[in-house]
Amino acid sequence: MRPAPAPLLAATSAPDAWILVAILVLLVLAMVLAGAETALTRMTRPRAEALANQHRRGDDPDRRPSRRAEALVELVEHPERFVTPVVLLLLTCQLVQATLVGVLANRLFGVLGIVVAITLDVVVVFVVAEAVPKTWALLHADRVALAVAVPVRALARFLPVRLASRALIVLTNLVLPGKGLRQGPFVSPDDELLAVAELGVEEGVIEEDELALIESIIEFGDTVVREVMVPRPDMVTVPADFRIADVMEVLLLNGFSRVPVCGDDLDDVVGLAYAKDLMAAERDGKRDLPVTEVVRPARFVPETKRVPDMLREMQREKFHMAIVVDEYGGTAGLVTLEDIIEELVGEIVDEFDVDDPIVEPLPGGGIRVHGRTPLDQVNDLLRASLPEGDWDTIGGLVYDRLGHVPDEGESVTIDGWRLTAQRIQGRRIRRVSITPADREPADDATADGAEANGRSAGGPDGTAEGAGANGVAGNGTAAAAPAPPAAPDERHGR
Repeated sequence: MRPAPAPLLAATSAPDAWILVAILVLLVLAMVLAGAETALTRMTRPRAEALANQHRRGDDPDRRPSRRAEALVELVEHPERFVTPVVLLLLTCQLVQATLVGVLANRLFGVLGIVVAITLDVVVVFVVAEAVPKTWALLHADRVALAVAVPVRALARFLPVRLASRALIVLTNLVLPGKGLRQGPFVSPDDELLAVAELGVEEGVIEEDELALIESIIEFGDTVVREVMVPRPDMVTVPADFRIADVMEVLLLNGFSRVPVCGDDLDDVVGLAYAKDLMAAERDGKRDLPVTEVVRPARFVPETKRVPDMLREMQREKFHMAIVVDEYGGTAGLVTLEDIIEELVGEIVDEFDVDDPIVEPLPGGGIRVHGRTPLDQVNDLLRASLPEGDWDTIGGLVYDRLGHVPDEGESVTIDGWRLTAQRIQGRRIRRVSITPADREPADDATADGAEANGRSAGGPDGTAEGAGANGVAGNGTAAAAPAPPAAPDERHGR
């Protein structure tokens, strides 16, 4: 008589075999996805571009990079496109694999088998599908990233996966309070660097000032010229028919070393007048000649130019001032080397600057700021989330929400904060107070006393919009009257 088959063999059937195969396949996929996620999220853009230069099609440097290198650069430039699909599929593989392990254990061994199998599966998944591939990816990041770049890019472009991950992100943002994260649970390298820097501050390794500098450097790369320029209404210019002696007087009164020279109007900048050229002309007895005799060509840059590119161009071509133009070719403002450097190190104040606080704390947790204060700076100071849009400044936000030029004292409530236009000059918002909406407005009767004391009608920044009050007429053309000194955030020409 033949012996009875072993219980395991007797219980094993074709469906069980297929389940076992599926478990192994899902385990391998989980290993690959875990390694891919680690390698790609740790890959930096400069390293990816360096790998692309190394892996070109042939020895000719003009040839395109290999397909793997191209895919890697694309993924690193847009990490939000692959992180969520990879995490979704990784989690799916692990959950389905664990479910199949439980089903198979129940069919073969019963309830006790489920407990034993799940316990073993946790160990196997942790070691084989998590620790091993991620450790290998960290040790061989370049090889792994290049190996998985093409399939991961194809996966990220696969429509069902992309739609599924997007739908789940929308569902997540609906569950969470607030506005959530539009790109999903993705931590950018910048955020990760900031988190490490903040940890360094907590442990005493990094000083607060150093953390502020790190944050400025990170934000510096995303800043455009429009955000740092001296806007058109605050520009100090001189007309082209001014005498050299008159222009020299304007420069002396303002403490500038250079000033734009305009023709018909402010959109017709014919060049820049330098103080050293004017002094040399006066010394040579040419003080009554028109300033156009000594002007130098002006540089023109679009307002959307990135500030890092602007800084490198200034260093390379050795100039300190450029005229900023809008999309229609009109003058939008001007930018100086000092404006750009201040984005990194903060305000630079010298003996010509008027001591005018840009931010003043208010009782009850609010602040008073200049209307030109960048909105992101206000959000950082208040730890608020005032909405961003087509405006760059707090004054622009007030304009957008009110829909008209506000009167002094008019306010609007946004996201739990009351924004009050405290000082209006012409059609410009000079000062804005920001207080919690649940508190009574502070008594601001003397809020602007220091600003008005000893200054012209130009407001806190020392410039005016009336004809001739700041060296430019009301329509933007240069006028004969020299301008009073400007506030620290509006200095130019030094």
